[in-house]
Amino acid sequence: MAPLLQLKHVVKRFGGLLATNDVSFDVEEGEVVFIIGPNGAGKTTLFNLISGYVTADSGEILYQGQNIVGLKPYQTTRLGIGRTFQIVKPLPSLTVRENVMLGSFLHARSRAEAGKKADEVLGFLGLDRRADQLASGLPLAQRKLLEVARALATGAKLLLLDEVMAGLNPTESAEVVTLLRKLKDFGVTAVGGVEHIMRVVMALASRVVVMDQGGKLAEGSPQAVVHDPRVVEAYLGSKYQKGGAPP
Repeated sequence: MAPLLQLKHVVKRFGGLLATNDVSFDVEEGEVVFIIGPNGAGKTTLFNLISGYVTADSGEILYQGQNIVGLKPYQTTRLGIGRTFQIVKPLPSLTVRENVMLGSFLHARSRAEAGKKADEVLGFLGLDRRADQLASGLPLAQRKLLEVARALATGAKLLLLDEVMAGLNPTESAEVVTLLRKLKDFGVTAVGGVEHIMRVVMALASRVVVMDQGGKLAEGSPQAVVHDPRVVEAYLGSKYQKGGAPP
């Protein structure tokens, strides 16, 4: 069976900047693949390429065997690719439920059907008690979960999480990790994540892709990657040289 997602020699330039340089990797059904690397390495650009916010200059991006290069975000979303963003921007004048219903309307045929789907997602993520609250009143951790909820409501099979833990304290991060481990129970068959918090990567990832200066520097299990000298030098720092534990 072919991988759920395949990137083959993907290149993207912005003027003179080579944002992604000949990047290739796969995401299999059931996998959690995290992309790590220093700021400016091309991580978020990859998510923008996969989800259709920008178009690759060359290479292929295959989702369930279909080349999706050139598709718009609404088209990739309909195919089953959902994503979150680094900076969460819920619609503040709408309730939490109404924010999630907007995602549900991608497939729902009525307001009642969209509301039912939204309530299922909110219950799964533990946001049901906040359903009738304005989104503007949510603390950061729950706004992050609302971002996940809106993606889940579209019926995503592949979920791309862009720094979903950024700004959360260790307790909040641990709670979100627990929820993300259950995503397969809600129909998500694979997860791709961009993350800087290595304890989260170590807890969740089945495989890690390391980016540096637009190219793929390394790929492998979390345990192997954090002890790769190239990754230590480019990203993790000298404390990993002798097998230090990720923070």
